[in-house]
Amino acid sequence: MFDLIIFDCDGVLIDSEIISADTLIDELAILGIDIDYDYVRTKCLGRSFPTVAKNIRESFDKPLPADFEQRYRTSLLQRFETQLKTTDGVADVLAALDVPFCVATSSSPPRVARSLELTGLKTFFGDNVFTASQVQNGKPAPDLFLFAAEKMGVDPSRALVIEDSPPGLIAARAAGMKHYAYTGASHLIGMPYDPPHDVQCFDKWSDFAHLIEKD
Repeated sequence: MFDLIIFDCDGVLIDSEIISADTLIDELAILGIDIDYDYVRTKCLGRSFPTVAKNIRESFDKPLPADFEQRYRTSLLQRFETQLKTTDGVADVLAALDVPFCVATSSSPPRVARSLELTGLKTFFGDNVFTASQVQNGKPAPDLFLFAAEKMGVDPSRALVIEDSPPGLIAARAAGMKHYAYTGASHLIGMPYDPPHDVQCFDKWSDFAHLIEKD
């Protein structure tokens, strides 16, 4: 029923959001800024780093060092080397798909490239990886998903987006695309999940084919 499936990366393809949260919490603690997982979920999940940094500065009325982003990214990638894994079952889903698919993520190009390489998912996507750095406005604006559909040569109305974050789901809806919320990554298991609008949620990749068949 779809001509393209667009996957978010962090929290959808890879189980990385809990690692990202721990890294951000630790790096901010060095600066005397205390945040918790709830802050990360509400203020950071699904957003680009410049937006995250802006929210932190405004929330705590405190500037961040000029090298903070680089320090955070370096620490995060170091943890990825030993801790990063795919979400359970996603590789089987990708291997079985018979329609084009791509990645559209708020992550930086180096981060998503290394993430896909470390987890063995790079072979599935090739060059079909798009990041917020390529558009004017990141999620929750629809720009990134519309850009991905354009590059893949597909009408937005024929695309399906898989997201885990409210900003991503809002962006997909604004782009006029069908969208599902994947809630099976570590940062969402056992946590209350309140999507921004009526949307189909699933927490097991083994259910994915059945969802598509119903649509």
